[in-house]
Amino acid sequence: MTDPSQLLYKYHQREELIIGAIVSQFGCLIDDITFSEHPRTKLIDEILPAPKHYQHVLSLAFAVKEINQDLNMLPNVSLGFQIYDGYLNARMIHQNTLKLLSTQERIVPNFKCDKRQHLIAVIGGLDSESSLHMATQSSIYKIPQIAYCVQVPVSNVKMRFPSFYRMVPNEAHQYRGIALLLQHFQWTWVGIVVSDDDDGERFAESMTKMLSEHRICTAFSKKLTVFAQIMQLAESLDTINLRKTLVTRMTSLISSDVKVMVVNVECQTATALKWIIYLHTMLQNVSVISIGKVWIMTARWDFSSATIDRLFDIEVFHGALSFAFRSNEVPGFSEFLQSLHPDSQEGDDFLRIFWEHAFDCLFSRSDEGKESSDTCTGHEKLENLPGTLFEMSMTSHSYSIYNAVHAVARALQKMSSFQPKLRAMGDKCRLFPSSVQCPQLHPFLRSISFNNSAGDTVSFDEEGELAGGFDLINWVTFPNQSFLRVKTGMMDPQAPSGKELTVNQEAITWHYTFNQELPVALCNDHCSPGYSRKKKEGEPFCCYDCHPCPEGKISYQEDMDTCVKCPEGQFPNKKQDQCLPKDLHFLSFTEPLGITLSVLVLSFSLITVLVFGTFIMNQDTPIVKANNRDLTYLLLVSLLLCFLCSLLFIGKPQAVTCYLRQTSFSLVFSVAVSCILAKTITVVLAFMATKPGSRMRKWVGKRLANSIVLGCSLIQAIICAVWLCSAPPFPHLDMDSLAEETVVECNEGSITMFYCVLGYLGFLAMVSFTVAFQARKLPDSFNEAKFITFSMLVFCSVWLSFIPPYLSTKGKYMVAVEIFSILASSAGLLGCIFFPKCYIIILRPELNSKDQLIRRNY
Repeated sequence: MTDPSQLLYKYHQREELIIGAIVSQFGCLIDDITFSEHPRTKLIDEILPAPKHYQHVLSLAFAVKEINQDLNMLPNVSLGFQIYDGYLNARMIHQNTLKLLSTQERIVPNFKCDKRQHLIAVIGGLDSESSLHMATQSSIYKIPQIAYCVQVPVSNVKMRFPSFYRMVPNEAHQYRGIALLLQHFQWTWVGIVVSDDDDGERFAESMTKMLSEHRICTAFSKKLTVFAQIMQLAESLDTINLRKTLVTRMTSLISSDVKVMVVNVECQTATALKWIIYLHTMLQNVSVISIGKVWIMTARWDFSSATIDRLFDIEVFHGALSFAFRSNEVPGFSEFLQSLHPDSQEGDDFLRIFWEHAFDCLFSRSDEGKESSDTCTGHEKLENLPGTLFEMSMTSHSYSIYNAVHAVARALQKMSSFQPKLRAMGDKCRLFPSSVQCPQLHPFLRSISFNNSAGDTVSFDEEGELAGGFDLINWVTFPNQSFLRVKTGMMDPQAPSGKELTVNQEAITWHYTFNQELPVALCNDHCSPGYSRKKKEGEPFCCYDCHPCPEGKISYQEDMDTCVKCPEGQFPNKKQDQCLPKDLHFLSFTEPLGITLSVLVLSFSLITVLVFGTFIMNQDTPIVKANNRDLTYLLLVSLLLCFLCSLLFIGKPQAVTCYLRQTSFSLVFSVAVSCILAKTITVVLAFMATKPGSRMRKWVGKRLANSIVLGCSLIQAIICAVWLCSAPPFPHLDMDSLAEETVVECNEGSITMFYCVLGYLGFLAMVSFTVAFQARKLPDSFNEAKFITFSMLVFCSVWLSFIPPYLSTKGKYMVAVEIFSILASSAGLLGCIFFPKCYIIILRPELNSKDQLIRRNY
């Protein structure tokens, strides 16, 4: 059969056991088949080499060389390989896969024409589409195929192709890694850029769902056309409509305010992305460096340049982050690369064309039709090439191919130990001298687990995928087209939940425009502490307005959904972004108000003592003896205690002071009012007893007065005792009454008993006022009824005025109101009852005589 292919670039090393491979060294445009003539492959344009992909070929050759040199691996058996290019074209991939299966350069389906060479496994391809094209053919013969592509679009690929393996981790781990990376940097407003194919659409759909689950919004999802379409648009820039189309595409992608781009494109689309950036800089007359974005790339991205875009400035990708298959430095690989020479690789059709395109030169016997002023000497150094064209360290894709070759060798080694058992099963398919059938390699390959020369463990999971994770790479570019790969983290799917992704943020270099500060990727600015987020109607959930926290609440972090109350004992500051400890609020002896009230208490107490002393010194004078001297003394003592009990209300409330405050105040005031009531009743009875034939004379005396004082006071004492026994007052911290202070107060316990105490005291006062009012006009020179009436009027007025401010104030001001009422009412009693008498005793002693009393009586 005549081979229709005109593109016979290959690399072969003929041995007994052959590993086949389809690589992606070249790209080309091939015409469509019309069946109007013989279907030979025709090029529309010249092939487009990707020099960096040549390392994939070399890693396979290096792995085979390592295995053949290891006498303990496969003794007496040598591995060979047959490598073809797929040209990123489905037709060419199918043709070259058939060539691998036929073991010769002619396509002879269903026949093996060379009994000395046995294909035991195939490796490829770089993308999922190529891999599945190969699998449709290799699976028919149950030949193991190990792919090194990132994602496979068919979810049940292992069920459809049991012979299919992947030397890369599951793509779902990368999706989660991207979401966790964005979440780590709090990037919630990102764009997605994908290839214009089924893989790109599938990635965009899966990634959008994953990001949404992690509370990250997708600003847009753009599909990039392939390189050919970009070139067609570029060539048609003189057409207004096409120019507008191109400018619109470029502006929407490059000039967007979205700072973080998640990119999942293959090599052709990657070239298209570079062309978009290049044309944007040309049309907008801006520098590449000014396009400041964070590019987050998947493991499909290979930072390489085709020959057509080798002069593009890669600094636009400075600071980019990408996920890559976990890789390591393979001992001896760099030395292997340094030993390469265009004439030293027998059977390698890739090397010379790679050399010419990489070094931009021509060999003297070159068949290339391109023009070049340089002649290739063969002594050019690979290490002098920029990283976009070739790297001396093994890339992640090359590392996967290297591991794939070793996995096949280890499976063969393991299978060889079972030769006696396998020989009994027949020898229909002679893959190597031990007559092993082709499918028998699969159980050994599925269970393979080994440590490679770099120290990494290689094994497959139950889905036939590499059991492992991804590295996080930071790309640092330089003006000379070189770059550094800096490993800044890793995605380990076997790690505990929440710890799968580790990131060394300090090791990351960001794009120049960010001045080495963490980039911000938000739909809008952060809501500062003190504000909460409110969703914008009709916008994605990442877009929101910032509203100030309501009074009494705070937000202590950026972008809080709701404001929260401060813990007990704390209050919001003015900015409402943190809580401050509340000060204790009580009437202190050291503050001005406390000092003022204390001075008043001591002053009134001193005045009471002076009055008491005056009465003691003049106890035998008529004015003291006329109105029951003992009651007068008792009243003065009770007034003194009334003044002093005010001190119990000043200072930090304690259990003892809370017990004594209201009870002592109510008891001593009850005694004072009882004394006044007794004095008033005594005056009335004394006047009535002076009438002829009055029976009231027997009631006049100390017994009645003492009984009134004792009885009235005893009732109040009983009420206070019941109060203290049932629900006594206690210290209490009121956190809510004042915004910035904690009120330290005495809780009255039973409010009912508190008002009973005050009510009874008010009842005594009203009775005393009524009796005194009735006796105010009795004809007595020393009649106290007038003074008592006025004093009780003052007393009742003070306490009636006390109720509204007492109920409307809080904390120490409420206590100050009660102290003021105690002092005012006590001072009113003291002044109205005793100051007229002191005036006579001290200033008008001539009126303090029995004669004056008798004369004024008549």
